[in-house]
Formats: sequence, C-alpha cells, structure tokens
Amino acid sequence: MARRRDEVLDAAVEVLGAAGPRRLTYQAVDAAAGVPSGTTSNYFRNRAALIDGIVGHLEALERSDWEEFARQAAPADVPELAAAVTRFVRYATGPGRARTAARYALFLEASARPELRPPLTRGREAVVGWGTEWLRRFGSPAPRRHCEILLDYLDGIAFHQLAFPVEDFDPGPGIAELLAGLLGAATAPPGAPEPPAAP
Repeated sequence: MARRRDEVLDAAVEVLGAAGPRRLTYQAVDAAAGVPSGTTSNYFRNRAALIDGIVGHLEALERSDWEEFARQAAPADVPELAAAVTRFVRYATGPGRARTAARYALFLEASARPELRPPLTRGREAVVGWGTEWLRRFGSPAPRRHCEILLDYLDGIAFHQLAFPVEDFDPGPGIAELLAGLLGAATAPPGAPEPPAAP
C-alpha cells in the first residue's frame, strides 16, 4: 500500500516537473505511474490533497539526495567544494531535472497556499545546516549568510537552465568564482570535522 502510494507520488512529481501544474491531473499521474485508472484519486481525493502529498514526498526525496551528497562530498579545499557543488547542480538540471522543476512549481503554488511554505522550507533548512558547516570549515566569517547567498545563486542558475536550457551548460566557473569571493583562499584547518549527518 505504502509502496503503491510512493509510486503514484513519484509519477506525480515527474508529471508536475515535466508538464507543469496545468497537466497535473489524476489521469496523467495514473498513466505515468502505470497504474489502473482511479488509483491516484483513491489516495488523494482532490487536487489540494495531491499537492500536499507531492510536497511531503519531494521533501523526503530531496533530503535523501542531500544526505547522499553530504556523505560523498568531503572536500579538502575550496576548489574541491566548488567541484562538488557543480556536480550537484548538473545532477539537479540533468537527471534530476523534473524533480527540480516540480520544486519550483510548488514554490509558485505556495504563493497562493501559504500552508505549503513550512514543508518546502524544511528541506532548504537542512541544506543550510550542512552548507553552513562546510563554509565554516573553510574559514567563512559568516557561514550561514554565505551559505544562503550560495543557495540563492544555485537556485537562480538552476532555474535559468530549466527555463532556457543550453547544451554546453557549465555552472562550474560561476560557482568557483562565487565561492572564491566568499571564502578567499581559505582552506579547512588540519583535523577539521566532517559535516554532520542530517538530523
């Protein structure tokens, strides 16, 4: 039962991200999930319930993505940090494109439905926690503020790539330049702790 619901929500994220909010219908989600007609409506009685389900599901998926990123990324210096962040942006605008687009669509939905804002911001807060710790390791005098600047920049370039895709998209130089500006030539001190696991 829970697995089928997750399959429906995976499909709903794909539909929302690939086709936009207007194409987010029960029929489209059923077709994308490969389930019998009426399955999505059995789990979610109206569009608001479906959107709520997508928000919670997307939060869990993105938390899992960032936890994996946090485990794999153990940069020794600022250039390595820039390279790790660049890989994540390429994933978010490549294989994870539909999921990223769905998140932006939900941001717009939240402008009319403020109750969606808390779950949408929880995922960002987790990322801010990890990013703040990394930037502190590399000598940032204001790690949280610098992390928020970095995330705002990443959202901007990811959104632009989704809206106006270019084949030779390379976010690396801009990310490296921004981090260099925020951190200078700072590097992690010897024996610095790894970023903490997500709560």
